[in-house]
This record gives sequence, structure tokens and C-alpha cells, in this order.
Amino acid sequence: MTRPQISDEAASHPLQSHALDVPNVRNFRDAAILPLRTGQLYRSGSLNRLTEEGAERINQLGIRTVIDLRGNAETAVWPVKGHNAGVEWVSLPALPDRAGLVELGFTDFSGFDGKAWPVDPAQLYPFMAVYAGPAIGHLVHRLIRPGALPAIIQCAVGKDRTGLAVAVIQSLLGAPWPDIVDHFVQSNIELMLTAGPTSFVDEEGVTRYSHPVTEELLGSAMEAINRTHGSLTSYMEDHGVTAADLAALRSLLVP
Repeated sequence: MTRPQISDEAASHPLQSHALDVPNVRNFRDAAILPLRTGQLYRSGSLNRLTEEGAERINQLGIRTVIDLRGNAETAVWPVKGHNAGVEWVSLPALPDRAGLVELGFTDFSGFDGKAWPVDPAQLYPFMAVYAGPAIGHLVHRLIRPGALPAIIQCAVGKDRTGLAVAVIQSLLGAPWPDIVDHFVQSNIELMLTAGPTSFVDEEGVTRYSHPVTEELLGSAMEAINRTHGSLTSYMEDHGVTAADLAALRSLLVP
């Protein structure tokens, strides 16, 4: 897999929201772009502020599984309160510490110094591509379980961890790169990042900044996957996702 080239089409996207109306949930969108089937895979920011009205909206969408890519510290401070009977809530931290990586089956710690994950997006995306692999592999296995769909993939604001995981799935299922990028950078509009970074307070009470996402960032993650695994398919295979698993995912998400 070579790094996709930046395209003029991908640099131009409409400045309008594509979010679905789920009260108190940011960046809630259908993850379907051609050739994916609509109404089966959604993406969002954290559901920790979900209201009864929002829970009813999720019921209307038929959601069966919520996959949370946030870390344990985040979920401890901002737990998700279950409103929906019959919805399975799954924790798969995409940015775990070393112990979390071991729990997810990670074995090669060359280059991992145990420090906090990079704050600079230019460093975060290649690093995330490598070390979020176990969570993305488990994510695919969760999606193909009988009765798991429709499902939501969520993190703090549904931008970086969710953005990469969704882009990997879209790529695996044959979506065109310009469409993947358009969908990815839509988070800038949904999160009001088109004018630049915005501040937030993290789970430790520290003021940090949420940065806009770009095609270059997503491309750097794909390049890291190619460099460390040779191809996106090999990346998935190295994290326990077989050809049969991918075929099952395709049968569920591609008409």
C-alpha cells in the first residue's frame, strides 16, 4: 500500500453539518460512504452526556453495540450511563498504556518508551496507527459478531481515534480515498475547528487543545501502516483479522 496522493477533490468539502440529531452527543454521523451500506455503522463523540431523549434516538436507530475507544482514565472520569437495554457497551482503548497494550495482545514494544501519547497531531497519527492496531483488530471482531450491528464507534469527540478506525474500515471495504478524506475532515465542521484549535480540559484537569484534522494527518497514519506492515490487509492480519473476518465484515457493510 502506498500513501494516497492528496487530491483537489479531497481539499474541497461543503461547510455544512452532516451530524444526526442525538441530544448532547457531538459529531454523531453515519460512517457509510460508498460502497458501505447506510444505517449500520455510526461514529460519534462520547455518549457520557447522553440524555433520555438521546437514548430514545439511539433506540430508533436500532443500535446494538457501542464500542468505546477512550482510555480507562477517561471512562473513569466521564463514565457512560446506560440508558438502553439490549445495547452492548464495549471498551477497546485505542490509546492504552503498556499494560493495556499487553491486554489487547500487543507484543512488539520496540520504539515504545511508555511515555504519554504525543500531543502534536503530526506525531500522534503515525504513533496511533502503530499502537492502536490491536484495538482496531478487536473492533473488527466485535463488528462481525452475530447481532452486533448497527453499531457506534466513539471516543472523546469522535475525531482522531474514531476517525482513524473508521478510515481503516472504509479503506478495507474499498471506499475511494477522496471520499474517505472528505468524511474524515468533516469532524472539523462538526466540532467547530475550521478556524483552528479549541481548548478543552482533559481527564486530569489539564487544559489542552483539540486540533483540526487534515488529509496529511490521515495520510501519515496510512504511511506508517504501510511502513510497518507492508499493506493495510497485512496490518489487519498482524492484529488477528483473517481474510474470512474481512469477508464477513464486507458481507455486513457492503450491499
